Amino acid sequence: MTRLSFATIILLCSSFSLSAQKADTVLPKRPIRFSMRQLSIPVGLLGAGILLNNNATEGIKKEVAEERNEYIPGFKTHIDNYLQYSPIAIAYALDAAGIKSRTDFANRTAILIKGEAMMFGVVTILKNTTHQLRPDGTTYNSFPSGHTAQAFAAAAFLSEEYRDRFRWMPYAAYGLASSVGMMRIANNRHYISDVFAGAAIGILSMKASYWTHNYHWGKKRNKVMTNPLAGY
Repeated sequence: MTRLSFATIILLCSSFSLSAQKADTVLPKRPIRFSMRQLSIPVGLLGAGILLNNNATEGIKKEVAEERNEYIPGFKTHIDNYLQYSPIAIAYALDAAGIKSRTDFANRTAILIKGEAMMFGVVTILKNTTHQLRPDGTTYNSFPSGHTAQAFAAAAFLSEEYRDRFRWMPYAAYGLASSVGMMRIANNRHYISDVFAGAAIGILSMKASYWTHNYHWGKKRNKVMTNPLAGY
C-alpha cells in the first residue's frame, strides 16, 4: 500500500469520525406527531394493494407471478426470513455503539412493541378474512404479506429513530424492506398485491405507535438525572 493511499484511508476515517461526532450532538426537538402528509405513501401502497388484488387470470398480480415462473422458476432463498428484522437490529446496534437514537431506550422499546402488536394483529385478521391462495398454491393466507409488513414496520422504526442524524437512513431502511418484499415475490410466496398491502400496514402500524405514544416510560428516572440536587 502506498503512502498516498494510506493517508487517504486515514483522512476518510477521520472524516467519518468527525461526522459521527457531529451527528451525535443532534437531539430530537419534539415527539413525532401525526400529519396528513405522512399518510400519502402508505395509503397509496394500500390502495395499490387492494386494486391489484384481483384473482382474474389476466390480472396484474397473476401476470407478475407468471413472469416470475417463466424467468426464475427455481429461485429459492430463506434470507428474507431474517432480513425482515434487520432494521430493528441495526437501530439497537447503532445505539449500543454510542450513536444515540431519537428516543430513549425505554420509550423506544415501548413504541416498537406497540407497533409490532398493531402490525401483527392487522395482518392476522386480514389473512384470516381475505382467505387468498398463495401463488405457490400451498395455503390460503396470502394477503397481505406478513414478512413485508414486518420489514416495513422495522424500517419505519429505524427511519424515525435515525433520520435526524443521517438523512440517508430512510432510503437505506426502506430499501432494505423493499428487498424483502421483492424476495417474497421471487420466492413465489406472495403476489405483488400482498407486498404492497403489507408494506402499507407495516408503515402505518409503526407510525401510529409513534403518533399515539405519551413518553411516560422512564420519566421519573429522567427527572432525577436532570436534577443534581435530587436525593439530597
